[in-house]
Amino acid sequence: MAVPKRKVSPSRQGMRRAHHALKATGTAECSNCGEVKRPHHICGACGHYDGRQVYTKAATV
Repeated sequence: MAVPKRKVSPSRQGMRRAHHALKATGTAECSNCGEVKRPHHICGACGHYDGRQVYTKAATV
């Protein structure tokens, strides 16, 4: 059976996919070093979380 070449117009297809865009992630400032980090995550620069030292970076040789 024959099928139309374009069942859905590009405009309608774009409207359907309008909410598929990536959302911007939130950022917070580390209270210890001031580096930008993700909220509720360990700071990658200094290793602090919730006002305490969680891990220390290993010294590179």
